[in-house]
Amino acid sequence: MKQLKIIIMLFLLLAVSGCKNKKPVSTVQESLPDKEIYTCSMHPQIIRDYPGDCPICGMKLIKKVTTGVKVAEVTLDALLKPTNEFVLTSIPVITIQKKEEAIEIEALGNIAYDTKEVGNVSSSVDGRIEKLYVRYRFQKINIGQHIMDIYSPELLTAQENLLFILKNDASNISLIQAAKDKLLLLGISNHQLQQVIKNNKPAFTVAVYSKYAGHIHEASAGGPMNTTSTGMKDIALLTEELALKEGMYVQKGQSFFTIYNPAKAWVLLNIYGDNQEFVKLGNRVNIVPETTPDKGFSGVIHFIEPFYRKDSKTLTVRVYFNNNSLKIPIGGQVSATIFGNTKDAYWLPKEAVLSLGMDKVVFKKSGGGFKAQKVNTGMLHNNLLQIISGLSAADSVVVNAQYLMDSESFIKVKN
Repeated sequence: MKQLKIIIMLFLLLAVSGCKNKKPVSTVQESLPDKEIYTCSMHPQIIRDYPGDCPICGMKLIKKVTTGVKVAEVTLDALLKPTNEFVLTSIPVITIQKKEEAIEIEALGNIAYDTKEVGNVSSSVDGRIEKLYVRYRFQKINIGQHIMDIYSPELLTAQENLLFILKNDASNISLIQAAKDKLLLLGISNHQLQQVIKNNKPAFTVAVYSKYAGHIHEASAGGPMNTTSTGMKDIALLTEELALKEGMYVQKGQSFFTIYNPAKAWVLLNIYGDNQEFVKLGNRVNIVPETTPDKGFSGVIHFIEPFYRKDSKTLTVRVYFNNNSLKIPIGGQVSATIFGNTKDAYWLPKEAVLSLGMDKVVFKKSGGGFKAQKVNTGMLHNNLLQIISGLSAADSVVVNAQYLMDSESFIKVKN
């Protein structure tokens, strides 16, 4: 009796273990016998296993023959997958490729002044403008050009002090040198100083000369001409007379004019977000001016601005160039091609990625089928699309995503 109980317990354990290891599958028989059925061509919901007439319209029923076919074993998990998430297929697959690509980025921009070359004309003394030699806005100025004459009581007093020392204490070298240095610091030039000593008579006005070459702008106007606006108000500002007039009083340190050199200029290029990671310092750039396409030139990226300009979502890069011979107008539009390389970038053929408007998806191999997978993409280059995130190097995806869809509406994407 005891041995019989042991045998029964072993049998039950084997039965339970067999049930646990059995995979839930759905199969059909290898072959099924042919079966005749009859249906109405007008009302296919009417199905009979014998001939006769349709009970709805009275038409004679048509014979149909069903034939069984062999179905491969399919796991229950696959059959329970929603059709908008999982697709069974056997088309070719591909993995993302990591490689360096020589890329060309198209960009637009404009010509601007090089602010490193900007100079200011200011007063070293308090005084009155006796003579103004600049007559209109954006007048061309050369280095050493006479800008204005200023009458200054302070400067006149300093000259008289020097002449008094020279007359009454000519042997006091240190005191004479200190008086000369004071005049130089007040803005008088060496030539003017020698003229005062030679004539033994003070100059009632001091000349102001430009130390820079370029186009003159009024300091009160807030810098260079606004090249992005074309309103009538801006045109009026360009053509109206100078605000600075003869007879006006100026203060020490006051800036009269700002001089911008059009021979030294920048090309400012706008880089959109999907290309910003590929633009580096030193990248070669080919630039074509809009107004003079025959004056195209090359340069390199010298500076990438570390911020977004106001009301702009593009990054600005600067290309310095010598505009002395090209003479491209400041503010002119340009188109450019930036040459760079992608490092550590992952790529897929563009046909492998399906666009759903705001989302991009691929069909990733999962088990015996394919599942829609959302990916983040970058730039398109030579029929290759950059994959930023969403896939690993081990993931296989369908070579052509269009093969697995009839309509975009059926795809349900999970992040």
